[in-house]
Amino acid sequence: MSIVPLARVTVVGLSADKDRLIDGLQRLGCLHLIPLESPAEQDTFVTPRPIEEAQQALRYLSDVRRRRHQTRVDADFDFDRLIAEALATRQRQRDAEDRLLALEARLRELQPWGEIALPDLDLLGGQRLWFYRVPHPKARWFREVLVGLDVPYQLLHESPRHLYFALIAPSEPDPEALPVPRSHVGALPTAEVRRDLDAARTALEEVEADHEALSRWIFLLSRHLAQAEDSQARAQASGMTHDDGTLLQLQGWLPSRDISRLDGFARQHGLAFVAEKPEPRDTPPTLLSNPVSLTGGQDLVTFYETPGYRDWDPSIVVFFSFALFFAMILADAGYALVLAVLLGLLWKGMGRSPAGRHFRLVAVVGLSFALLYGVLAGSYFGVVPPATSPLVQLKLLDLNDYEAMIKVSLVVGCLHLLLANGIVAIRGPGVVARARPLGWMAVILAGLVVYLGAGTAWLVNLGAGLGVGGLLTILLLSSDRPIAHPAALILRLVDGLGSLTNISKLFGDVMSYLRLFALGLASASLAVTFNQLAGQVYHSDVALGVPIAILILLLGHGMNLLLAIISGFVHGLRLNFIEFFNWSLSEEGYPFRPFVKKEPVS
Repeated sequence: MSIVPLARVTVVGLSADKDRLIDGLQRLGCLHLIPLESPAEQDTFVTPRPIEEAQQALRYLSDVRRRRHQTRVDADFDFDRLIAEALATRQRQRDAEDRLLALEARLRELQPWGEIALPDLDLLGGQRLWFYRVPHPKARWFREVLVGLDVPYQLLHESPRHLYFALIAPSEPDPEALPVPRSHVGALPTAEVRRDLDAARTALEEVEADHEALSRWIFLLSRHLAQAEDSQARAQASGMTHDDGTLLQLQGWLPSRDISRLDGFARQHGLAFVAEKPEPRDTPPTLLSNPVSLTGGQDLVTFYETPGYRDWDPSIVVFFSFALFFAMILADAGYALVLAVLLGLLWKGMGRSPAGRHFRLVAVVGLSFALLYGVLAGSYFGVVPPATSPLVQLKLLDLNDYEAMIKVSLVVGCLHLLLANGIVAIRGPGVVARARPLGWMAVILAGLVVYLGAGTAWLVNLGAGLGVGGLLTILLLSSDRPIAHPAALILRLVDGLGSLTNISKLFGDVMSYLRLFALGLASASLAVTFNQLAGQVYHSDVALGVPIAILILLLGHGMNLLLAIISGFVHGLRLNFIEFFNWSLSEEGYPFRPFVKKEPVS
């Protein structure tokens, strides 16, 4: 809901207390460090084993089917040995899986040929066996060529698509004469391939058992990994300080609300610090702060970009506008109920991580909007309630009324862009910063009034007045060039004309919201189509008509629901990230990353 104000703090202490100071600040966990030394002057930190390998080992051990009971205390725990063992086990598992897949593919290739066991070449009197898989359309041609070459052959197997031949000849028949290339069945007998396959399955099971056995060390590995990461972070922080051998200086960005915490820490450790407000030339990081229930909107925003420190936090707007756009694209109350049931089933699992807890709240609001919009549209799995149903009284929208739905989409788009420009105007520091967005707001309102009031003279006149006033405002007041001489007036007009070129961008952005109508209509139309197909099969004389009709409904609506979910996410976010952000955010920032300990508490 807001961007947290920051202060630039400079902490000064004795060089002899450097390690204690850095460790204490890491425990405090509220400082975004600023390097005071150039990267060339910073010490390079090298761990006994790269952190990346430890992270890979932890991910591998966590990805196990059944996790063993966690060992939390072990004096003989060897961090490096466990990493090496986990990575070696991962490689063994990959090799075992690759061999298993290769043998399964090999056995599938050999099955049509039967139980092949090739004799030794000495027993064939100089002859060799050659194998060919021939499609049925080319079988006659293949036989005719063999007769011409005078090559003995035997048909071994026939499938619906292919014939399988074995030829006897001292050398391979001319590949140019035959319609198909020969098949390579290999030297191993089918029975031996089958035995190798069983051995490969056993080997994979043994590796998976080793994987499961190693999972008992996940807690200790994660704890030691956090310790290693903390140690690396402290070494990097040490390289960011300025140390002259007597005094140590460290600088960073601190939330203004935490200055009292730093003050207590400084008093406790005998330190001095200075807190200053950011200067105009500074580029502080951005720390967003939102209520827990709306933090999902913050996650959506930072997924695309982080607003600049001096900009504003659009998390709440994105939270609710995304929910509305998703609802308009899903456009069905039945689909919303299905997704609500799935959300309920996954609710507990999603609560295991902060990101999951944030997302499920976004899902609750989005599905609530979708259910309400589906009821207003009167669509329940593509079925319209009968006239006697009380649900008909709640139906206010007709998805098949193209003109009305286009108006709804354009009104939503105009309101979204009006909000974007309105926020910029409210936050503008001066006349110029406010005049431009106010002018574009007038232009948007002008287009909307003229479009909705077509045929009403006074509305058309009102729209024309708003449009002219908005364009003149942009032309005359959108330049901050000082008027030091008469030529500056002409240059200001040139600047204004440059700003007016954004009118094509504005038109395109407004039209972009028509995707809400188009995708919602597509979802509803597909639902109706699958219902009609299922109904036709059900009322036909086709054998097993009822099961087939049910299958059409399940597969059809399942596919349509999946497409609607993808479209809702992609285009619901796109309208916020592209159209809305282009008009509401002026700069991109970088996130606030606190210097904090990662070691978990047992």
